[in-house]
Amino acid sequence: MAHLKSTRRGVLAGGAAVGAGLALPTIVQAQSYLNEPTGPSVILGFNVPQTGPYADEGADELRAYELAVSHLNGDGDGGMTGTFTVGGSKNALTGSGILGKKVEYVTGDTQTKPDAARASARSMIEKDGAIMITGGSSSGVAVAVQALCQEAGIIFMAGLTHSNDTTGKDKKANGFRHFFNSYMSGAALAPILADNYGTDRKAYHLTADYNWGYTTEEAVRTSTEAKGWETVAAVKTPLAQTDFSSYIAPVLNSGADVLVLNHYGGNMVNSLTSAVQFGLRDAQANGKNFEIIVPLYSRLMAKGAGANVKGIFGSTNWHWSLQDEGSKAFVKSFGTRYGFPPSQAAHTCYVQTMLYAQAAEMAGTFNPCGIVEALEGMEFDGLGNGPTLYRAEDHQCFKDVLVVKGKENPTSEFDLLEIVEVTPAAQVTYDASIFGGELGSCNPGA
Repeated sequence: MAHLKSTRRGVLAGGAAVGAGLALPTIVQAQSYLNEPTGPSVILGFNVPQTGPYADEGADELRAYELAVSHLNGDGDGGMTGTFTVGGSKNALTGSGILGKKVEYVTGDTQTKPDAARASARSMIEKDGAIMITGGSSSGVAVAVQALCQEAGIIFMAGLTHSNDTTGKDKKANGFRHFFNSYMSGAALAPILADNYGTDRKAYHLTADYNWGYTTEEAVRTSTEAKGWETVAAVKTPLAQTDFSSYIAPVLNSGADVLVLNHYGGNMVNSLTSAVQFGLRDAQANGKNFEIIVPLYSRLMAKGAGANVKGIFGSTNWHWSLQDEGSKAFVKSFGTRYGFPPSQAAHTCYVQTMLYAQAAEMAGTFNPCGIVEALEGMEFDGLGNGPTLYRAEDHQCFKDVLVVKGKENPTSEFDLLEIVEVTPAAQVTYDASIFGGELGSCNPGA
């Protein structure tokens, strides 16, 4: 695994002043913890898929992490540090790093494989002294690395992970997720699908064979069946699958009139392409136009699938076309540096880095237990999703969810999705106990 240290220079000033009105957690400062930084810098571990089916997402995540480090160290225009508020007050990020320490980073390749991701994270913790691990574009990876970080005593700020399990049955006290989940996608999508396609529909699910696919299928099935839909088949597909023709061929003879692609990244691009090649976009079934649904969308997936996404509904955590001040600031910063708009993967990774830094400033320490105390119940705004709560009971963020569909007449290769509904957070909020699991206690690792 290659480790790339940041070469960006930070301002090595004293600790940043906390914004007026922020409540400070009461952490015991003398408590020892793993990888406590003793020099002028602090090391973060960015663990992303640099190879495998989610490599495009990983590349964009790494771009966002590098941008976040620049902004924390006082380079560039500051991005969302200028719009981010906590409890109605300005954030504590001043461009002097985190707690006065320059931010550096190391990187690893998860390969979209849980074992490889754990090995990569372990190396960053044990060999490089990373104080926090973040990243991933697979819920299987997120669950595995989160468990490792809990065992080691390191904070895990999950990147792109959508399975209910991450903050459900597999939740951990040292782990936090900003990204939305499968339940929220189902809750946001079902009313839109019923309004557009009716309540008498028969769905055929193709599902990625790992925990994200399972919970997404379950969420969409449950929410659409509550609207009157029937599920006629649900078929698992290997994560490493690239040719989906053998899975698409039976769909038109199944009695279904809707195909739900519980696929992400390159899997979704390939399966949707196969579905179009088999004529599903132009087919009729049960006297209705055949429809395709992609429960979890991204700009990168839409770009990969091209014109095939036109008119297809899905959900997303964030989109670069949003016009709130935080989103505009992030899109400007990212676009200036890289020449194109950020994906939702980039957005959630940037935000998680900022939230970790803010929590450290509020706690006055990098001690994981101080970070946990600061993040639990944190209410913040100005980071692109509107008012957001980091719920203490399961470390899941609750915010508005976007329902999108492929644009019929895009104006550029990036302008492929349009927002059709902003589903309020209240509509996608659920009881913290419904997915089981025990949060446990913070582990400082020493």
